[in-house]
This record gives sequence, C-alpha cells and structure tokens, in this order.
Amino acid sequence: MKSLRGRWRIVETEHWDRDAIDLDGPAFIEFAEEGTGEFGFIAVRGWLDCRWSERDGRPFVEFSWEGVDEGDQVNGRGWAALTEGGDLIGHLFFHLGDDSDFRATPLGADVGVER
Repeated sequence: MKSLRGRWRIVETEHWDRDAIDLDGPAFIEFAEEGTGEFGFIAVRGWLDCRWSERDGRPFVEFSWEGVDEGDQVNGRGWAALTEGGDLIGHLFFHLGDDSDFRATPLGADVGVER
C-alpha cells in the first residue's frame, strides 16, 4: 500500500488559485516518518503533529498544526487521504479563520517541479 509519507505538491485548493498558493514558492505539504510534517502555501508556513490511520482501506492522516502567516502566529487542524488514483486530498482549517479543501500530487509529478 502506498504511504502518505513524503513531500507532496499542492496543485489545487478550493478558495485560492494556483498563482496565489505559489506566491512564496511552490506550495507543498510533507509528512515525515516520525509523525511530524510541514506545509507551505501563499505566505503561510505550518508545522504538523500527525496521527495516522486508514479510511476505506487507504492511508489517512489527521493533524494539528502551528505556524506563521506573514509573521503572525497561526494554528489549526486538518486531514489528508490518499485517493485511488494516487493523489492526496484533504482539508486545512485555520483556527477562527479560513478553511479549504486541497489536492496534491507526489512531488515531481507536477510539470517543472523536481523530485
């Protein structure tokens, strides 16, 4: 079974277009073996505390996160799951703020992004 662990390229969100999510470099989310991770998109950088499980027989992760948005401290929660096609889908929540669905591909599957 394929793992969620590794770096994924965020290619689509529900509320922000590709130019916005790549404002400060290629948008990404990364899950590490030891249950941590990080993400970056627009001007947000977050560090994850992950809890692994399975849903419908596929890898699934729920996480809380804390980070910075243009220098301001922010935090929230989220989840991500592996699709049948091998993409990652999920949802990211900002505490008392925005939230959005996202879709990511394995890093390197996106044109112009190196593995």
